[in-house]
Amino acid sequence: MKTILYLHAGAEMYGADKILLELTTGLDKKKFQPVVVLPAEGILKDKLEQAGITVCVIPYPILRRKYFNPHGVINYISNYKEQTNEIISYLKKNNIKVDLIHVNTLAVLEGIRLKKKLNVPLYWHVHEIITHPQIVNKFLCWCVNRYADQVIAVSGPVKKHLVKYGVNSNKIKVIHNGIDSNIFSPSVNSDYLYKEWNVSKNAVKVGMIGRVNGWKGQNDFLDALVPLLSEFDNLYLFIVGSAFQGQEWRVKDLKKKINSLPNHNRIIFSEFRKDNYAVEHFFDILVLPSTSPDPLPTVVLESMGCGRAIIGYEHGGITEMIKDGYNGKLVTPGDKVALRKAVKTCLSHNEYVKLGKNSRIRLVNQYSLKKFIGNFMKVYSEH
Repeated sequence: MKTILYLHAGAEMYGADKILLELTTGLDKKKFQPVVVLPAEGILKDKLEQAGITVCVIPYPILRRKYFNPHGVINYISNYKEQTNEIISYLKKNNIKVDLIHVNTLAVLEGIRLKKKLNVPLYWHVHEIITHPQIVNKFLCWCVNRYADQVIAVSGPVKKHLVKYGVNSNKIKVIHNGIDSNIFSPSVNSDYLYKEWNVSKNAVKVGMIGRVNGWKGQNDFLDALVPLLSEFDNLYLFIVGSAFQGQEWRVKDLKKKINSLPNHNRIIFSEFRKDNYAVEHFFDILVLPSTSPDPLPTVVLESMGCGRAIIGYEHGGITEMIKDGYNGKLVTPGDKVALRKAVKTCLSHNEYVKLGKNSRIRLVNQYSLKKFIGNFMKVYSEH
């Protein structure tokens, strides 16, 4: 049996968090023993423990913007060494002999030191396409190329980006994420949301789900789609998501903008929820307006599982997930007028119903959870 040490950047329940949960709980436990070390308490830790996964919280530093200054660099280096020593102490204390390290994000560099100290292979699972700041992108790609024994990219565009910035293509395998199509399904009951959000039963619902940050595109979503509220009396818009700790001002600004808009009574904002399977089922159309390339957005897979049409900007992983005209529509990144027209076309002719049915078919055939976990077990077995 191989013991795999997993390192991650948080303990929430967004895309990469969900993928880590699915992977560790889905492994064949006769062959693989997952041990997860997280930097903070949170819902991910609770769910891992409920699934019987060995999990520990050690507050190792995560590469964030707060460290991008001289004082921050000093703090990062000091905490980095101290907390990796804590991880080693935890493993020794619990007699855990690690065979392989799986780092689940570019924001976690602790795997580099642990690889050397434990003398085991490092697998780097890359969920990001970093476009700025370029100095950080180049540094991280150098780290991946220098220290990773195996790189797992979540999509072809992620691999292409890594290779462009110096990562050896022979090190990289593409393994698309998968989701449980029994949980994210057309048979989900989401009717309770009509009452919770005071939405009429004849409403057409268009929404987005994502972290409230500088690139997920909440402003593009509003700028593009609010004019449609005047054209479709039964249209409601939804934005679901929270900000990183310390960036709560982003949510405050977003709420202020929504309240200033015409027909804002038909714009629903909700911070992060635990029932995304119902929210995604509730929407008729999911919009992905990310202004930077989204590597392989889990929310798109989940909405496909629920049988929903997807409309988004044509860059990043969505270009592999959505066949334009088959299960959704893709438009030029940043073109809010084109985004509006794509949504309007779907609404005007009820095209979203057909696209949604095709989404479900595509999800089941290409992005199953069984295929995702099987691919990882095969890769783990190669070392």
